[in-house]
Amino acid sequence: MTARPDGRRLVVALSGGQKNTLKGAPMSGHGTPIPMTSAKCGPLKGTADVPGDKSISHRSLILGAMAIGETRITGLLEGEDVLDTAKAMRAFGAEVIDHGGGEYSVYGVGTGGFAEPDQVIDCGNSGTGVRLIMGAMATSPITVTFTGDASLNSRPMARVTDPLALFGTQSVGRSGGRLPMTITGAHDPVPVHYTVPVPSAQVKSAVLLAGLNAPGQTIVVEKEATRDHTERMLAGFGADITSEETDEGRVITLTGQPELTPQTIVVPRDPSSAAFPVCAAIITPGSDVLVPGIGLNPTRAGLFTTLRDMRADLTYENERTEGGEPVADLRARFSPDLQGIEVPPERAASMIDEYPVLSVVASFAQGDTVMRGVKELRVKESDRIDAMATGLRANGVTVEDGPDWWTVTGMGHGNVPGGATCASHLDHRIAMSFMVLGMASEKPVSVDDGGPIATSFPIFEPLMASLGAQIRRDNH
Repeated sequence: MTARPDGRRLVVALSGGQKNTLKGAPMSGHGTPIPMTSAKCGPLKGTADVPGDKSISHRSLILGAMAIGETRITGLLEGEDVLDTAKAMRAFGAEVIDHGGGEYSVYGVGTGGFAEPDQVIDCGNSGTGVRLIMGAMATSPITVTFTGDASLNSRPMARVTDPLALFGTQSVGRSGGRLPMTITGAHDPVPVHYTVPVPSAQVKSAVLLAGLNAPGQTIVVEKEATRDHTERMLAGFGADITSEETDEGRVITLTGQPELTPQTIVVPRDPSSAAFPVCAAIITPGSDVLVPGIGLNPTRAGLFTTLRDMRADLTYENERTEGGEPVADLRARFSPDLQGIEVPPERAASMIDEYPVLSVVASFAQGDTVMRGVKELRVKESDRIDAMATGLRANGVTVEDGPDWWTVTGMGHGNVPGGATCASHLDHRIAMSFMVLGMASEKPVSVDDGGPIATSFPIFEPLMASLGAQIRRDNH
């Protein structure tokens, strides 16, 4: 397809994005539960081509919808979360065309050009999607109602709606600032100076996206740095944005009301998805797995640094820079001498989604693995500390936890009993983490519902099976 006459193009390849051809059985995080069991397996061997990065996929669609002209995206993650964001952009008036194989065109409506949707915007399971979309529409004079699945509707939204109110946005939701929620965008938005109270890339990004349609300079201050995909991508789309380190933290300044330039974006592969085959290989005897083309943005790569600190046999091959983002092929091998460590609290923001699967690896280490400064885990798709601690204990692992910390006492290789069924709490990362646990524990490990895995990693089952994992669906 050729670009429209107004579709100027600035090519920025964010990473090498090979197409995924591995097809899995359909899964749904919104329908009938899909119980799954993972049993002890032989060595995991082969290449794990994980899907595109979820964070960059969301942002590509949203910023493409806010540009004028055609943005081309390849390697888009076609999980339910991202597809719900694509539907939302269509509802706001952007044209989103699926060319197949993860290739999409987005014909944007420009900054401030969102139309008022005819229907409620259902963001499914995606906290990232709903919070970024709230920010993107917050300074347009439209009224939008948002909802999601049971998990998303239980999550706090005030952390986003409170700063958006500073622009002049109004919101009405259920008690505790929960969805369903109706938001009326500011008719005459004003720029905002906002210090993010807790490390959250979602909150920061929502404020920056709202600032796009506000006059003057919107300033966001982060006391602790979080993933910076929004800043990088805003700059690539032509926004006037700067970031500097100061005594009060990272100060990000955005000049509002730019005309965003459409792009060609190659989505890198997701480090959060790569975490599962990498961690499975590290704890499964005889394993040797290559995970190519993984984005190693320093605001996202904390897990891999932590695994190497634990003496995991994890190496970076073919290190390169693509579109300003560091990328490498990861090779993970069985690591019999894992040691528990205290994970530096300042690393939490760069690996917040990976603590569940890290706790699985910690179960096979020697000694304690201590994780502090992680209260954000309590308000994710589920209370991830409680979900993992409860499931690990049921499988014979000793876990202690507090409001913003938890400690896993490792049992060493070959000593984790397993044998329990764990609740996934509609949380894709909890479900996948317990499937990894089952690959190396003495008895199989089950989850009550693996359906939510489709939200972020729809090819998880066939990909892991291609490496040698033994995962089955218990009601199919």
